[in-house]
Amino acid sequence: MPHPLPAYYAHPTAVLDEGCQIGAGCRIWHFCHVSAGAVLGEGCNLGQNVFVADGVQLGRNVKVQNNVSLYAGVECADDVFIGPSVVFTNVRNPRAAVPRRGEAHYLPTRLGRGATIGANSTLVCGVTLGEYAFVGAGSVVTRDVLPYALVYGNPARPRGWMSAHGHLLAFDDAGRATCPESRQQYQLTDGRVSALGS
Repeated sequence: MPHPLPAYYAHPTAVLDEGCQIGAGCRIWHFCHVSAGAVLGEGCNLGQNVFVADGVQLGRNVKVQNNVSLYAGVECADDVFIGPSVVFTNVRNPRAAVPRRGEAHYLPTRLGRGATIGANSTLVCGVTLGEYAFVGAGSVVTRDVLPYALVYGNPARPRGWMSAHGHLLAFDDAGRATCPESRQQYQLTDGRVSALGS
């Protein structure tokens, strides 16, 4: 009896350590390494040369572009986009001569549902990106980012608000905005954005 086809695709050069969990429909490309204890939800895509450490958790439909290392402490909700060569850290005060390996020293970095991180950005460990937050390319994120917020620069600073479809929102005097693509409406109240009717 023939063996069933695997529920995911991994390029022959990819290394999948025993004990990793890979959801159905995932695609893992050239020279990736998924460590034991890593968890990938359904439909994830890992571009070329992606490293996923033990303990990393990816939700469903997470897209990780080329040349990204996801270290212990990184947690991604569903539909997160991580651009090429994004850099994560997991220790705030590393010293080569001071051992800080282990979860007691690793600070979590949490990426909310639908968040986007532009190419070549750096996230200092311990930050949280709210759902649908948008980090512009080349940014250095040193503090938490609110849901739907657009941030960029070094250090990254708030520059506006983005819809769940990735469009800049223009709010009227009543604090209302409409996404030009989805027609979803948003409300800005006390410095925070929420989607109406959701």
